[in-house]
Amino acid sequence: MEDIYESNKDSLQMKILLCFGTRPEAIKMAPLYHELQKNNFDIKVCVTAQHREMLDQVLDFFDIVPDYDLNLMQTNQSLNGLSANILFKIDEVFADAKPNLVLVHGDTTTSSMVALAAFNFGIKVGHIEAGLRTYNKHAPFPEEMNRQISSRIADIHFTPTNKATENLLNEGISKINILETGNTVIDALLWTINKIESPGYLRPEIESLKNAIPTDKKIVLVTGHRRENYGDNSRNLCRALLTISERDDVTIVYPVHMNPNVKDVIYEELAGKKNIYLIAPVSYPAFVWLMQQSFLIVTDSGGIQEEAPSLGKPVLVTRTVSERPEGVTAGFSILVGTNQQKISTTICSFLGEFTGFGNSINPYGTGDASQKIAAYLKHYK
Repeated sequence: MEDIYESNKDSLQMKILLCFGTRPEAIKMAPLYHELQKNNFDIKVCVTAQHREMLDQVLDFFDIVPDYDLNLMQTNQSLNGLSANILFKIDEVFADAKPNLVLVHGDTTTSSMVALAAFNFGIKVGHIEAGLRTYNKHAPFPEEMNRQISSRIADIHFTPTNKATENLLNEGISKINILETGNTVIDALLWTINKIESPGYLRPEIESLKNAIPTDKKIVLVTGHRRENYGDNSRNLCRALLTISERDDVTIVYPVHMNPNVKDVIYEELAGKKNIYLIAPVSYPAFVWLMQQSFLIVTDSGGIQEEAPSLGKPVLVTRTVSERPEGVTAGFSILVGTNQQKISTTICSFLGEFTGFGNSINPYGTGDASQKIAAYLKHYK
């Protein structure tokens, strides 16, 4: 009984600040926020709003009200401008919240700059989804260097996979400062599926998608947003999709990112084409529903590579290198780059031959990552 009391006392005394700024970060931090609350931590949330509208959708769905909102999103904001604004604004948050520990996530500019600011303030940093690497600083850009910066600063590293752990050990980070947990995105995915499939959940957006998109064909779900895929690489993907759209057994659904560097090319190449449905970005629960309906997914997203195995969906990754090699090794995903012929040929191959993954286990986790992190922090001094 005394040990339990001491554990609870420690968690009550620890003041934790969760900082994030983008939709993917919010999705992956949401289950951890609720788990820490459940375990009586003094927890506060700061959002930079590096993304605004997409971030707010996630906060609403996961019932999170930020304690601090820096509201830094600006049209065509440079990375240096965003970085400077984060470093300038976050000091006020630290001074008010007085956290013992700041938790950041993944590979965003928010993550690396908040970690740097916390270090300068003398506050310990925990890095969620630590240790992912391509060791190519330009792919993905700027995410690869953001991750490495956060790793050099962090005091605690919560890694999602054994490979991520190995990367950190090879970089000289002590094993005692690493906890392998699985990825919190699987926690969020399972929580979301449970919520949207519950009888009382109102889902007008999903019902609208049902009415707008034919579901009697094989759905190829497509996303794209990486900076390295702007321009000609996006055009190559579009032309591959045009080839696939000629098939009568396929529906291509593409929620188009709001960034003009993405949107303009996609609409120029694909708008009004047969069997191709260009739709506005959807909320996270609606996107989970789309993943469930899909036959395969074509994407440059990292989170989707992690989520899709839990849904039994193959992923074609429109990149030449991925910091998430576990899915490739396990056969859940294939790197197809941005070669038009390779993309279309690989899609056709799956459409004709894929029958499922059987009982294969998602290498990115089983849905208990947040519980493992909270349990660790209960005893962290």
